Amino acid sequence: MTKSEETFPLGVDSLLCAVGRHTEEQFGFLNPPLYKGSTIIHKTVKSLENHEGRFFYGIAGSPTIANLEDAWTKLTEAAGTVISPSGHGSIALAILSVISAGCHILVPESVFPPTAVFCNTFLSRLAVEVEYYDPLIGVGIEKLIKDNTVAIYMESPGSNTMEVQDVPAIVQIAKRNGLKTIIDNTWATPLFFKPHSFGVDLSIEAGTKYVGGHSDILLGLVTANEENWPALKSTYSCLGMLPGAEDCHMALRSLRTFRLRVREAERKALKIAKWLQRRDEVERVLHPAFEECPGHEYWARDFRGSTGLFSIILRPRYSRASLEHMLENMVIFSLGYSWGGYESLIVPLSEEVSERLKARNHYGYGLRLQIGLEDIEDLQKDLVLGFERLKSVI
Repeated sequence: MTKSEETFPLGVDSLLCAVGRHTEEQFGFLNPPLYKGSTIIHKTVKSLENHEGRFFYGIAGSPTIANLEDAWTKLTEAAGTVISPSGHGSIALAILSVISAGCHILVPESVFPPTAVFCNTFLSRLAVEVEYYDPLIGVGIEKLIKDNTVAIYMESPGSNTMEVQDVPAIVQIAKRNGLKTIIDNTWATPLFFKPHSFGVDLSIEAGTKYVGGHSDILLGLVTANEENWPALKSTYSCLGMLPGAEDCHMALRSLRTFRLRVREAERKALKIAKWLQRRDEVERVLHPAFEECPGHEYWARDFRGSTGLFSIILRPRYSRASLEHMLENMVIFSLGYSWGGYESLIVPLSEEVSERLKARNHYGYGLRLQIGLEDIEDLQKDLVLGFERLKSVI
C-alpha cells in the first residue's frame, strides 16, 4: 500500500504505477529488488519447525513473487492471487482447485486447445467427465447440468473463433445450482473486463501475453474471490507450482506500461480490422467489437474495451498452396504462437477450428492476427503484399 492509495482512490494508470512496490522497505529505491533463493534462515527452532513467516522456505515464494501477487490482487479486485510458470499451468491449477474424482464439468467448445488437451487426458485419468458446450448457449446451459456437475468453465471471447459468452447469465445459473465458475480472461485483461465483479469465482490470466508484453517470459495468474481463495491457495501449495523470480520481476516492471500498451494495441487492431472488412479477399472479420462477431451484444454490454487479437475468414476460393505462399513471405507479421507482445503475428486456424467455422457456413481459411505496436501503414502494406501472393497461386 502506497501513501497515495491510503489518501484517495487511484485511477487505473496511477494504480499500475503504484502497486507492488514499497520504497520505504527498499532503502528508498523506486523499484523492488529481485529476490532469488531456496533457503530461508530462521532465528529459532520454533520458527523453523512451525514454518513461521510468510517466506519460511523458497517454495512458499519470495518478496519478488509476492509483489506481483499483491499488485494483481489489487488490480483484479480479488481476495488473492497465485502465480504459476505458465498460462497453461494456471488453467490446470484453477480447474484442479474445484474438481474431484468422478465429477462433471462444462467447458466451451471454443476453448484454448491446450485446455481441451488437459481435460481430455489428465482429467480423464481422474474419471472427470468433461462436456463441451456451445459458447453461445447462454441460459440454455442449465439443461446440461447433472447431479455430479461441479463447475462451469468459460473463455470469453473464445480462442480463435472469438465468441463472446453471456457471463452474467451463466454465473447466475451456476450460483442457483451451487456450481463454481472459472473464466480465462486473458484476451480482455482486468482492464476491460473484471470477472469477480460479475460473480465469477476464479479468473485466469496468461501473464505470458499482455502482462509480460514483450514475448520474453512465461507466466500464469489465477485470482479467486473470498469464498474460493482457501481452496485455490491450498491446491497451489500442494502442487508447488512456483514461478521464476526473474519472470515475476519483469512482469511487475511491465505492469507500469500495461494499460498504455493494451490501449495502443486496441487502437491499431480496430483500425486494421475495419480496413480488413473492406478487403475483397476477406469474407468476415471476427472481432468482438464488431456486430458481425458472435456474442457482440455481450461484449457491448459487459466490456470496457478490446485488445489486439482477432480472426478473419478468407473467401473460400483460395488454396492451401496460396495460403502458405502468403504467410511464409510476410515481412512484418511473423508466424508464431502466443500474442500480447509488441510484435505482430499471424497464424492459420487449425483444422478443428475450421470445422467449427464450417458449421456456421464459413468455408474459407481462417487466420488469427495479433496486432503489435508497429506502424499501421506498414502492417497494411505487409498484408496487401500478402494478399497479392495469396491471389497469385491457384
